Amino acid sequence: MKRKLKSGFALLTVLVMGMSLAGCGGSGDTTAATDGELTNNGNYIFATGGTSGTYYPLGGAMATIINGAVEGTNITVQSTGASKENIMLVSKGEADYAIVQNDVLDYADKGVQLFEGEPITGVSTVASIYPEIVQLVVGADSGINTVADLKGKRVSIGDAGSGVEANALQVLEAYGMSVDDIKVSRLSFKESGNAFKDNQLDAFFVTAGVPNTAIVELAVTRPIQLLNIDGAEADKLVADYPFYTTITIPKDVYGTAEDINTIAVRAIIISRADLNETEVYNFTKALYENLDTLGQSHAKGKEILLEQATDGVTVALHPGAAKYYSEVGVG
Repeated sequence: MKRKLKSGFALLTVLVMGMSLAGCGGSGDTTAATDGELTNNGNYIFATGGTSGTYYPLGGAMATIINGAVEGTNITVQSTGASKENIMLVSKGEADYAIVQNDVLDYADKGVQLFEGEPITGVSTVASIYPEIVQLVVGADSGINTVADLKGKRVSIGDAGSGVEANALQVLEAYGMSVDDIKVSRLSFKESGNAFKDNQLDAFFVTAGVPNTAIVELAVTRPIQLLNIDGAEADKLVADYPFYTTITIPKDVYGTAEDINTIAVRAIIISRADLNETEVYNFTKALYENLDTLGQSHAKGKEILLEQATDGVTVALHPGAAKYYSEVGVG
């Protein structure tokens, strides 16, 4: 299903109160609690992402709300390297909940791409929360008008081993290209933005919610354009990789010349599969019954919709989450 994002996004404003930070360790206890008994006496680690990204402050806002709504619950937010690391932490019992991209979780479940030959177990899906959009940035006056025009150009495809890199490689493949056809760099969002600003790159990929801070900051310094990923190539990507959907970014999000048609994955919340039904049910219920408060604390909270809670889910729901969705008629 194709969705159009609401236009007029404000820059992300974060209000996270009462959020405590964990060190490198997690709970470490992979023994399932019996139903009704709280794991680690109600103390949970919530793995998110880097402090300058979206996952970390959004996870903090969620933790504050759920801690206040569920008696005896103390969720501590942990800054991490995002999707791949988060899946590993949850699988090992070093974190109890995490935010990840649904495509990276799909790779982990199947033992492909970033997890080649090493399928991950012990992880369940809790909620699909908002779209993470594949954004391909070029200069407005660069003469690069299509993905095919990237041949021979200097392109950052995201951090090595990241979900962004996997998305970029799939997009290039859909257009009959590979990294052999470009001058490839593997840089973070911020590094890509800085390199682009310094004329060391011609284009870079970002997979994130919009507006993305690195792109917004760049657009202040020079005119940019995002390339469309659409038509037969987008159809092929959706057919080959069911975690993708098509989506439109309105032109006023980044001040581009026109709306941009592209593809998206979903940011999702996962949990340890061995958490008991009651605690994950309570987590899920508290999240969805407090979306208004979450939206006041973080801009992404306004994009989280109960009716989309199972969109793009390819790894089984935790029974606690499934119970809540059954009660409210979702999925």
